[in-house]
Amino acid sequence: MAQLHVTLLAAALAALINLWLMVRCGQARNAAKVAHGDGGDATLSRHMRAHSNFTEFTPIALVLILVLELSGQAGWLLAASALVFMAGRVVHAFGMQADTPGKPRMIGIMATMITYLVWIIWAGLAAFQIV
Repeated sequence: MAQLHVTLLAAALAALINLWLMVRCGQARNAAKVAHGDGGDATLSRHMRAHSNFTEFTPIALVLILVLELSGQAGWLLAASALVFMAGRVVHAFGMQADTPGKPRMIGIMATMITYLVWIIWAGLAAFQIV
């Protein structure tokens, strides 16, 4: 059976970040005294979108990490790219708190897009046994 160290660590880190984003939403919800939805509260809406954005991108990222590792592509590059992705998601969440798009949000978006593109190309090359 495959060891899957990178996937296990990436999944654990993703779960931790997801928990952190969930707690931030709960705190913003309590502060705004809103039980459902965002109640028109801009701060709560931003926290909700940061959490939703994380949950939109992370499952595919974890699948890509898993299939790359299962295909024998594990190693420092896969681990480093997983860390870049997760760090980018955290930076993006902080960037979502600004009134206007700024550098943290853009850095988070770019980290996500670049790692996705690297993994897509890498998985394609691995599928054709080029790497």
